[in-house]
Amino acid sequence: MIYTCTMNPAIDLFVSTDKYDPLVVNRTSEEDIQPNGKGVNISFILKMLDIDNIALGFSGEFTGAFIEEALEKKGIKTQFVHVKGTTRINVFTHVKSENTEYKLVNRGPLINSEQINKLTSYISYLNEEDVLFVSGSNPRGVTDEVILEIARLSNENKFKFVLDTSSKVVLESLKYKPYCIKPNDEELAKWFNKSTLSNEELIYYGKKLVDSGAQMVLLSLGEKGCLLFTSSKILFVNAPKGKVVNTACSGDTLLGTFIGLLRKGIVIEEALKEAVAAGSSTAFSPGLTDYTDVEELKKQMKVKKINFRIGEYKHV
Repeated sequence: MIYTCTMNPAIDLFVSTDKYDPLVVNRTSEEDIQPNGKGVNISFILKMLDIDNIALGFSGEFTGAFIEEALEKKGIKTQFVHVKGTTRINVFTHVKSENTEYKLVNRGPLINSEQINKLTSYISYLNEEDVLFVSGSNPRGVTDEVILEIARLSNENKFKFVLDTSSKVVLESLKYKPYCIKPNDEELAKWFNKSTLSNEELIYYGKKLVDSGAQMVLLSLGEKGCLLFTSSKILFVNAPKGKVVNTACSGDTLLGTFIGLLRKGIVIEEALKEAVAAGSSTAFSPGLTDYTDVEELKKQMKVKKINFRIGEYKHV
């Protein structure tokens, strides 16, 4: 079974207003409410690929119930730890007169040690037949030590651990040999105390992550495409062109599609190509992709094998 774990899920409220003035009632002209959180998005993506999965995490009161119900309506089983306090609501306000967006991201509930232990107890039952995604930021009360404990459990119980977080805890987790990690280029630079990375440095540090223990590194390069590192190969696939609407969930689409297709037995090159196309499709859409344009987008794309030597890398 595949499991997704979202420590700090959210309801995202998207609104549009003509103006956004202080001390007056600003009325909206458009609104949309979506269940969100990286693992939640991956659950939806996997289900669209006809892959059953179970969503884990922390769920607080009526807002948490909304997310659980949205998952269950799509046929996704849930096993959230229920906590006091409400699952967060984030508000994204598009102001038409300014052609800009204001983002309010809330903290979410405070998680206590008993609730953390309950979640890790669920995870401790996973075995070598299972895959676990842990994606996104930690809520209040959850430290990076919890991520390390999950990584340790994956190594001990032999389940495949997929980690997507911007925290440097990723580097500490490498000793437990995670199945896949998914940094973007900015996160990779930050982990190694760089402001930006050259093409050669992207390859050097991507390889370093594999050499340090990661079985696969899926390195997102935004509009440039994606690099994949394994112990035996480095692959690059360019991203297709299109009008970007919202990049917020494209990384979740990329990761969920890639791991999901590997689970279905698709060869790694084809899985990578389709995953980047699907991630781009999400970026070109107001919500998650429905995969209807993925085959067309793939016509713009090629997968290249990179033979890297210092001073020779020119592809990205």
